[in-house]
Amino acid sequence: MSIKLTLLRSGESLIAETKELISQEDQLVPHSYLVENPHIVQVRQSEVVEENGDFKLDIMLSPWMVLSADKTMVLPIDWVVTIVEPLDSVKKLYLDKKESFKIKEEETNGD
Repeated sequence: MSIKLTLLRSGESLIAETKELISQEDQLVPHSYLVENPHIVQVRQSEVVEENGDFKLDIMLSPWMVLSADKTMVLPIDWVVTIVEPLDSVKKLYLDKKESFKIKEEETNGD
C-alpha cells in the first residue's frame, strides 16, 4: 500500500494507505480500492501570504468513519473521482498522526 490522496464523488478528500483491488490477474482496471486508516483532509480558509510569495494552509485531519471499529475499508471505483500523490508535508502530517494514534492504542490495549 502507498499513501494517496483520494477525491470522492461526495467532494470529500481522503488521505490513506491505498491499494487497488482486482479480481483477476489480467484485469487492467481495479474494481475497488482498499483504504487503511482513512482520514478526511480539510483545508481551512486561513491562507497567509508570506513575504517570499509562499503561502500557508491550515490542514486538519479527522478519521473518516469515526464511529467504525474497522481500520480498513473498501471504496467502490464509481465513488472515486481521482487519486493523487499528496504533498510531502500533508503525508508527514498523516504519518505523524497515525503514529500518535498507534501509541495511544497500544497504551489502551496494555491496561
